[in-house]
Amino acid sequence: MSKGGFAGEKLRQYIAQLEQLEIEKNQVAEHIKDVYTVAKSTGFDSKIIRQVLKIRKLDASKRQEQEELLDVYLHALGMVPDFEEAA
Repeated sequence: MSKGGFAGEKLRQYIAQLEQLEIEKNQVAEHIKDVYTVAKSTGFDSKIIRQVLKIRKLDASKRQEQEELLDVYLHALGMVPDFEEAA
C-alpha cells in the first residue's frame, strides 16, 4: 500500500472530491452573479430579488409569522398609517 495506507487513500479521495466541489461551487456562484446582472440590466432590483428568494425558502406558516411581526413592529414605530385613524 501507498503512504498512509487505506486511510491515506480515503483522505486523498475526500480532498479531491472537496476540491472539485469547490470549483463547481465557484462556477455556480458566477452563474448566479450573471443572472443577477442580467436581471438588474432589465430593470429589476437585485436586493429585492434576494429578499424574495429568502422569503420563498420559508414555509407558509413561518412566512406569515414573520409578516405579522413585521407589521406589528412597523405599526409600533409609526411607519405604517393606521387606516382606522384616517377614516
